[in-house]
Amino acid sequence: MQAEEQFSCGVIVVAAGRGERAGQSSEGPKQYRTVGDRPVITHTLDVFATWDGTGPVVVVIHPEDEELFASARKRMGHMLDLTVVHGGTTRQLSVLAGLQAIAGAGVKHVMIHDAVRPFFDHALLDRCRAALRNGAGAVLPAVAVADTLKRAQAGGLVAETVPRTDLHAAQTPQCFRLEAILSAHRQAAASGQADFTDDASIAEWAGIPVHLVEGSPDNFKLTLRRDLSMADEKLTRMAIPDVRTGNGYDVHQLVEGDGVTLCGVFIPHDRKLSGHSDADVALHALTDALLATCGAGDIGDHFPPSDPQWKGAPSHIFLEHAARIVRERGGTITHADISLIAEAPKVGPHRQQMRESLSAMLAIAIDRCSVKATTNEKLGFVGRNEGIAAIATATVVYASGGDA
Repeated sequence: MQAEEQFSCGVIVVAAGRGERAGQSSEGPKQYRTVGDRPVITHTLDVFATWDGTGPVVVVIHPEDEELFASARKRMGHMLDLTVVHGGTTRQLSVLAGLQAIAGAGVKHVMIHDAVRPFFDHALLDRCRAALRNGAGAVLPAVAVADTLKRAQAGGLVAETVPRTDLHAAQTPQCFRLEAILSAHRQAAASGQADFTDDASIAEWAGIPVHLVEGSPDNFKLTLRRDLSMADEKLTRMAIPDVRTGNGYDVHQLVEGDGVTLCGVFIPHDRKLSGHSDADVALHALTDALLATCGAGDIGDHFPPSDPQWKGAPSHIFLEHAARIVRERGGTITHADISLIAEAPKVGPHRQQMRESLSAMLAIAIDRCSVKATTNEKLGFVGRNEGIAAIATATVVYASGGDA
């Protein structure tokens, strides 16, 4: 499993099209139209933001869509570092711009995905990644054609029935060795070839074998106005989610020292927290809260204090592990709240840095991270300045909620 997680892919999301077949709208091209209360492109980017194989991300947009994309980006449910570049006059040229932008990012493989295919999932990405890991130079997710196909002739008459055996409908993300597909795109551009309908076609033209993997019937492209309506209905039906709340509590003793670490932030102090790891009581409580949302035990089950490898370990390891478990089980972390109970040190001056730290560890927006602090009014072990306690609450939405 560890080797699988380390195999990351660059991602290019193609969003430079005008979407004329979807009709005109004050919201702009179809990738910025609202479905399920958010722009289409935010749903697409959120899937990559929550997948463990996502490496550098490049979004290719139309030069006129800077403001539209900036506005849509604010509506994403998850943080995602990305680079924005301008596309060309065709999809082919836009992909080439994306490939050239990602070429220096240090990845060997790239996934190229249409912004207007928001209904793909981690399972599809995992299948594509597995094929790349097994040595494929090009990977195409596709679904077998189920309908009977007819070829037409002049006058609207049927010329023949086309056998559908071995026919597949291509989807994205289409995945490649970066060096090979970049070279193929450059060759196509230099030769004046501009009529390719997808990147797999360019790979075929360049002599790169393309391997099929199972696509998804839900991974359809939003092309027409009715496609957008269907997508909105689908997301509206999914709007009754499986929301779970987990709670966590932890306490650590204060001993002589030079500072405490809370929410991953070191605060100079005349005492420190005693514990086998760095004793970050806040992250320990939040780790338990996340694990509770999917019945995955507690922090001690995953990181026993009797195991010497965790001595002095930074607690962000524990929290990120819990977050990964949640996501592997179909969960989306929507909110994290921590209450610290301590007489000292003062938390207020460090609250923003703590929230930023949580945001980075959990890969969620900072407005989904809350840190509060209170004293114990001089009562009990906290009031006697003998320790610090933390109470954490995590809110996670699981995909299994569906139409319930």
